[in-house]
Amino acid sequence: MKGLVISPPVLGRISIGKVVEKAGKRLPEKDDQFTITSQVQGADGWLPHPFDEGFRKAQGGKIRSIPIRLLFNDPDLNFRAEYALFDRRTGRPVCVGNGESCKRRTESGVQSLPCPSPDGCALAQNGACKPYGRLNVLIGDDDPLGSFVFRTTGFNSIRTLSARLAYFQAISGNRLAYLPLELRLRGKSTRQSLGTPIYYVDLTVRSGVSVEGALTEAKRLEADRQEAGYDQVALETAARLGFSNGAFEESDEEGDSVVEEFCPEGDGAQESAEATSPVTAEAVVQSSLVNKLNDRAAKLMTDVKSSAT
Repeated sequence: MKGLVISPPVLGRISIGKVVEKAGKRLPEKDDQFTITSQVQGADGWLPHPFDEGFRKAQGGKIRSIPIRLLFNDPDLNFRAEYALFDRRTGRPVCVGNGESCKRRTESGVQSLPCPSPDGCALAQNGACKPYGRLNVLIGDDDPLGSFVFRTTGFNSIRTLSARLAYFQAISGNRLAYLPLELRLRGKSTRQSLGTPIYYVDLTVRSGVSVEGALTEAKRLEADRQEAGYDQVALETAARLGFSNGAFEESDEEGDSVVEEFCPEGDGAQESAEATSPVTAEAVVQSSLVNKLNDRAAKLMTDVKSSAT
């Protein structure tokens, strides 16, 4: 089915926050622990996954680490990060880009356009466009292809996860999918946070396992899977084809949850229909281009007059 991104099957969600009811509004609330939920939503939010209770009991009430494995050897298949702008009314993704090029919904359909990053984009004013990352991981051994997804707009998590994945791929000889790894919650304070801890997600080898031990286990697991006929290369080829099958990874239904959790009212995002509609988005870009051309024309006329005198 063309136009539909085929992403890894998801069994549940991993988060470091939740959406709560405040003054009649549903707003995101940060947390100092992981929560593992199912894909089913009840009156009070997402229902806990059975893994959540097990890890919580084992760690004294708060989940600060989760043992995981990865689906793919390619870091970009495990973790997709880009700049993203969603329509707050509908949850539909409007524009996604990497700082060089973007895919944007316009009046004439989805178009590929230059992406100057949020700081230089007229459409991304007032915090409407944010860094947005999705990490798919395996928890447990029951389903070797069913993943849990961690979504984040946090710069610290995105930067740390991107670096760790690249480093682990390098030192393991492209054996990311075989390493025994662990998601770990870390905290830091900055001047902007006024001393309040900011929590972000890190990726390490599992507790009690040395880097050398993890590399040895990765080689053993790779050999065992190859002997059993497990084709990792074919799996990653299928995943790349699935991701390239459409323009936007999030469906409208998933976009609603993303907007609620990461683009709440009052966070500076453009909220009106005009601000995020595809037609107006194209008009904003065109207007910006016209202004630039007018500026260049005015400068050229000034230069010509100066030369004439």
